This record gives sequence, C-alpha cells and structure tokens, in this order.
Amino acid sequence: MIICTKKMDYRLGTQCQRVQNQVKVNSEKERASVLCMKALASRGRLDSVSQHMASHPQYLESFLRTQHYILYMDGPLPLQYRHYIAIMAAARHHCRYLVSLHTAQFLRAGGERVWLQGLEAAPPRLRHLDHINKVLAHQPWLTSRSHIQALLKSGEQCWSLAELVQAVVLLAHCHSLCSFVFGCGADAEPLPVSMSVPPPLPLPPHRIPHGTPPAYCPCDAANGNTTVPLTPSVPLERTPRRRSLDSSYDVAFLRERIQKSQEEKERRGDRLLHSQTLLNTADMEEEEEMECSTDPSRFVSDPEFGYQEFARQDEDHLQVLRVQDYSWEDHGFSLVNRLYSDIGHLLDDRFRSVAALPSTHSPDLQRAIWNYIHWIYGIRYDDYNYGEVNQLLEKGLKLYIKAVACYPDATKTPLCTLHWAPFKPAEKVHVDLLVMEARLQAELLYALRAITQHMIA
Repeated sequence: MIICTKKMDYRLGTQCQRVQNQVKVNSEKERASVLCMKALASRGRLDSVSQHMASHPQYLESFLRTQHYILYMDGPLPLQYRHYIAIMAAARHHCRYLVSLHTAQFLRAGGERVWLQGLEAAPPRLRHLDHINKVLAHQPWLTSRSHIQALLKSGEQCWSLAELVQAVVLLAHCHSLCSFVFGCGADAEPLPVSMSVPPPLPLPPHRIPHGTPPAYCPCDAANGNTTVPLTPSVPLERTPRRRSLDSSYDVAFLRERIQKSQEEKERRGDRLLHSQTLLNTADMEEEEEMECSTDPSRFVSDPEFGYQEFARQDEDHLQVLRVQDYSWEDHGFSLVNRLYSDIGHLLDDRFRSVAALPSTHSPDLQRAIWNYIHWIYGIRYDDYNYGEVNQLLEKGLKLYIKAVACYPDATKTPLCTLHWAPFKPAEKVHVDLLVMEARLQAELLYALRAITQHMIA
C-alpha cells in the first residue's frame, strides 16, 4: 500500500496530491452544477444571482433553500403578497433586476396587474408596510416599538404578528440581496431590447438619490482622519471629490479596468453558469419577464429618505445596539424561529455558511469586514478592537464595502469598484456575500429587537 501525504517529496506523492486536488475541484463543480439545475427546475431559468453565487456552491445551496422557503413554502402571507413586498423592498434601492423578476413572479402567482401601477394602487395593508420598509432599507437603527404597534393595532387592515415577522424577514432579505446584485454587477448586465424600461426622470440639480456615496469611514477616526466631506454643491459628475477612490486611480483608468474584467468574464468558457443550453431553456420564462419590466420609482414614497451616517449622530440618543445586550445567537434566532417556523434555522445556516467559506484571506479579515458593516449600522461589539479594521482593510476596500452596503443604487459607477488586481472573481463574490449577510443580520436584529420590545411592553 502506498501512502501519499502532503509532505511527500516523491513524484508519486506529488501526483497523488494533484489527483486529490483535481477530484476536490471536480466535486465542487459537480455540486455547483446540481445546484444550478435545481434553480433551473424551480424557476424555469437560471437567474443571474445564482450564476454569480455558484463560485461558492456550499453557500449557494443554503441561500437557495432559504429564499425558496421565504417565497414559496408555508407561511401566513399569500404568494402574491410576498412578491409584492419583494418589489417594494427592491424598489427602495432602484434595483430593476429584482423588481422585474418579482413583478413576473407576482403575476404568475395570480396578483392583480393593477397593483403594479404603483404603491397607491396596492391594498392598504401593503401600503402600511412602506414606512418600515424605508426605515429598514436605509436607517434600520430607527426601527422602534411604535412601528410594530402601528402595524399590529386592531382594525380591518392590521397585521398579525406572524404575518409581520414574515414580511420583515422578506424585506431584510431583499434589501441585502440588492447589495449583492449591485456589487456583483447583475443589475448592470445588458437586458434584451423588449425588456428594457424607460430611463428614470432626471434628478433635480444638486440631488443624489439616497445620499452621497461614502468618502469617509468612521473607523478612520482611530487614525486621526476625522475630516467630514462637505455635501457637493455641483452635480455629481462634476464633483472633484468623486474623481477616484484612491489618488492613484482616475476615472478613465477604472473604466478601462472594469471593461477588461467584463471581457475576461465573457471569455471564461469553462463556466457551466453561462451554458447556452440553460439560456435556451429559459427563453420562455425570460419572454414573460420582458413584459413585466417596471419602473421601481412607482413603488417608492419619500425618495429623499436615505442612509445617514450613524457615527456622526448622537449615539446615546439613537441607542447603539450592543451585541452583548441583543444578539442573533441569544435573542433573534429563538424569537424569529418561534414566530416563523424553521426560518431561524435556515437563516442561521446562511450566516454559518458564509463564515465557513474557504478563502485565501485570514479569518481576521473576514471578521473585520463583518464587524465594519455592523459598525456602519450602529451595532457594536464590546470585545472587538475596531483598530483592526483600519489595519486589515485598505481604504479602497472600506469604501467599496460601505458603498455596496449603504448605497447599492450608486455602485454601478466606476468610483465604487473594488481593486480588481488582488482579488480573483470568486474572492470578490465572497466579499459581496459577506456584505449581504452582515447587512441582513443587522436589519433583522433591529426589527426583532423592536418586536421583542413590543411583546414585553
């Protein structure tokens, strides 16, 4: 019997190790293939999100299972309500990709086409979700017991607690998914002519949707960088501050790098995800969605409401959420699992899956990304040294993370592009997954804390 170990210097040992690695790679590809086929069977097409996530099949499986459960399995909300809530959530970030996708699903589930005329045409119960939708999407720390009480108050249009919990989970899921869609560029992929939508109305002068993409990181204060950029007084494209994320990169150079990365992606012919067979199978489903493209602004009220810097506000007044006082493991998991059966286990599996993804980067870097996003949303870990954020995350990476998490409708510009050179495509997707899951957990913590306060009041 021949024993081949990693340290064996013999040629046979090297060959055995190479075979083992190849078997592992092939196993991962086969797993991704099976997951893609499952997604194809469940929806009739392989959506762009699944294609990007397939570079991490161990996570994709958990994600698809959770999303399918929220949208299609047992729950108090009817299917057409679920997809309309998803439309409302995606519209807060002007995510045309998700709005179009759920519009088609809404109609297939028997939804009233008249509801798609805008938020005003929806039933009062759905319109009542608009306020908590915008708060969770942009400033989740403002979620309070009063929001929950307003939705649960007695009346013909009131929500039950079980319905509200499912709606909140769905809102948080779609908000965070918008971050992934914009981060990986799925929303920027070209659409067929028949699926195109009219361009949005031009913005008024000196106006940027949902705030200004970040040029300041709160964790930089540890290094003495406390300069707060002023609000631009000229249109966005003429603002000198937005020339680049890094002084060594100008806009033209970043555009060129993005173009090269897209061309490289198109040349990657060994990826099953872009198989022509799958695309041909999806033609009929895509034709249905072509007719369902909708302007997201129809479902948005108060478009001026957007993300505001938590770190620059009165933290005592806003009541910082300290993980030692309210955490997912000790509080959120048990509450959501009790009010919405099994969803806690599915969400917890997602959080664990993204934390366990193999990476060339250290676990400390992944933890720094996670804790930095929670810092942005006002969540604090008393046992964590936030100085590590500045040590482990370069400024360009921090700006990208903050842009994807807080301003996903602005990340289509080259100014929010992650430095491509040190990151392989799978590593960049890994960063986007960390951003999505950390944001999802942050929204859930604030919403579930408010529900807990209502229940014990």
